[in-house]
Amino acid sequence: MTAPAPLVIATPALMRLVSDWLDHLGSERRLADKTLVAYDRDVRQFLSFLTLHNGGAPGPEALGALLPADIRAFFASRRREGISGESLARGLAGLRSFLGYLERQGLANAAAARAVRAPRRKKSLPKPVSAEAARRMVDAEEALDEEPWIGVRNAAVLTLLYGCGLRISEALSLTRAQAPEPGVEVIRVTGKGGKQRIVPVLPIVSEAVAAYIALCPYPLAADGALFRGARGGPLSPRIIQLAVQRLRGALNLPDTATPHALRHSFATHLLSGGGDLRTIQELLGHASLSTTQVYTDVETERLLQVYKQAHPRA
Repeated sequence: MTAPAPLVIATPALMRLVSDWLDHLGSERRLADKTLVAYDRDVRQFLSFLTLHNGGAPGPEALGALLPADIRAFFASRRREGISGESLARGLAGLRSFLGYLERQGLANAAAARAVRAPRRKKSLPKPVSAEAARRMVDAEEALDEEPWIGVRNAAVLTLLYGCGLRISEALSLTRAQAPEPGVEVIRVTGKGGKQRIVPVLPIVSEAVAAYIALCPYPLAADGALFRGARGGPLSPRIIQLAVQRLRGALNLPDTATPHALRHSFATHLLSGGGDLRTIQELLGHASLSTTQVYTDVETERLLQVYKQAHPRA
């Protein structure tokens, strides 16, 4: 039996434009690989929808004739499939970016995409852990591993997340030359989109990393990965996630106590201690202050909980 021919979602000319757009985002806009993969998937899903919607694989000219109703019909179909508002909003952002890219080349009109309102996102607040829980999570003595150097390694990574507010990808991308040394007060971190920022380093962070370097059984080249896996290769984020999963059980922490929760805790605890939003924004590497402002909601929610528990008439 002959297998069915794969669905052609767009003409070769349009698929070349998709490839050119992604190359532009990666090389000139320097978007993260995960964002590029998501945008590529979202645009291909839209083109697949257009193929069925219009009765044939679309070419560049079809995008020039788009109406807001076409785009709304696509997102209505995605919502019926149970796709979240956040994913739909990202899909619209990707589609706007692609159509805007074509518009600058005189190949399409992005007005239809701009006329469609972004789907409403369900508001989700970050879930930091308490200061005491964070301290225990980064304590090497709490690490659950038969190999002492691996326990110390995991503690060093988690200390970077909580002590410097790093993303796990940022911590694991550090080279040996970039390691915070005792006496060094700042490190340069490369974040999303290749953007660099300067992050202060507490002595406890430098000490945790130094303890790991002293026990690591593998040679650490200056331009090589600082954190190594059990077999000597670059450390995978999944290994740290599994280590934290074991810690949750041992320390009786909720499922929300993840590696990324330590970054949330860094920001929330700074805000609780009097840190200002602009400084926290710079430390986290947020492009927009609105992204950082979510931590004020976390702090307000915490204060309301304390009030309700403590006030005699609450």
